Amino acid sequence: MKKKQPTSVITGAAGFLGSHLADLLLARGHKVIGLDNFVTGSVDNISHLGGNKNFKFIQQDVTEFIFLDCPVDYVWHFASPASPIDYLQIPIQTMKVGSLGTHKALGLAKNKKARFLVASTSEIYGDPLVHPQTEEYWGNVNTIGPRGCYDEAKRFAEALTMAYHREHKVETRIVRIFNTYGPRMRLNDGRVVPAFISQALKNKPVTIFGEGKQTRSFCYVSDLIEGIYRLMMSDYDMPVNIGNPTEMTMLEFADEIIRATKSKSKIVHKPLPQDDPKQRKPDITKAKKILKWEPKVKLAEGMSTTIAYFKTKV
Repeated sequence: MKKKQPTSVITGAAGFLGSHLADLLLARGHKVIGLDNFVTGSVDNISHLGGNKNFKFIQQDVTEFIFLDCPVDYVWHFASPASPIDYLQIPIQTMKVGSLGTHKALGLAKNKKARFLVASTSEIYGDPLVHPQTEEYWGNVNTIGPRGCYDEAKRFAEALTMAYHREHKVETRIVRIFNTYGPRMRLNDGRVVPAFISQALKNKPVTIFGEGKQTRSFCYVSDLIEGIYRLMMSDYDMPVNIGNPTEMTMLEFADEIIRATKSKSKIVHKPLPQDDPKQRKPDITKAKKILKWEPKVKLAEGMSTTIAYFKTKV
C-alpha cells in the first residue's frame, strides 16, 4: 500500500523561516500550502517554488478565516512580524497575528484534526533574570514597553495553543525560537545579523548599542528548521527551546563580521534601546534529550553562506 502524502499548511510561508520550512517539507515529501500577506514576507523567498506541483500559495491575511477544501495533516503557524523595526512600525498588526492569527490557525487545525505547531520565541523570556533560559522560566517582560506588542502576542499565542490542547484535544507543539540567521533575512529588518553584515559590506561604521557587552547566541537556519521538524514529529506537547547555546557579546560578533567580510568598517557605539535583553542563551537540554537535536553548523560556515546571500542584496 502506498503511504499517503502528508499535507502541511504554513502561515507566513514567504517569510525568512517559513520559506526555509517549506523547502524542508517539500524535500521530505509533503504537499505544502503556504499562506502569507507579504507584510514582512517576500515573493523572492518562494519564487523558486513556482511550478512545483506539491506547492500551492494563497495570498491571505491569517487573521481572516482560513478556508481550505482539502485534508490537512500539519499546521505550522509562522506568520508574524519578528524584528524590532516591525514592532515600532506595525505593533497592532503584530498583536493581531499573534492573537487572531493564532486563533484562526488553531481553528483550522481543530477542523482538519491536524497537528499544530506555533513558532514562539525566546522573547517570551523578556530581559531574563535567569541564565541560560530553561523552558520552565516564566520570563521578565515589560507589557507596555516598545517590545511588548511582540512579547505579549507570543505569550498569548502559547496560552491559546495550550487552551486548544486542553479543551479541544488538538495535538499541539510549541517551539521557542532563539536568534536565527541565514539567507533570506530582510536587509533592513533591524536585527543584528543583517545590520552588521550590510554595514560591513558597505564599509560603513558597524553600530553597536551600549558597550556591546550584551550577549546573543546565533543558530543557523538549517539547524533550526531541522529541530522544529523533529519537534512537530515528536510526541512532546510542552514548549521546547531551539537555538544555539554558543554565546557571544555583540562586540565579539561585530569583530567576527568585519573579519569575515574583509571590511574596512570601524565600530561605533549608540545608546542602548529600551528593554533590550542583556543576555540571551537557550538551555537546550530538552531538545537534546527529547528530539536528539543540537546545532551542527559552525558560525564561520553559516556566516559565509549568509554573507554571500547579502552580497547579492546590498
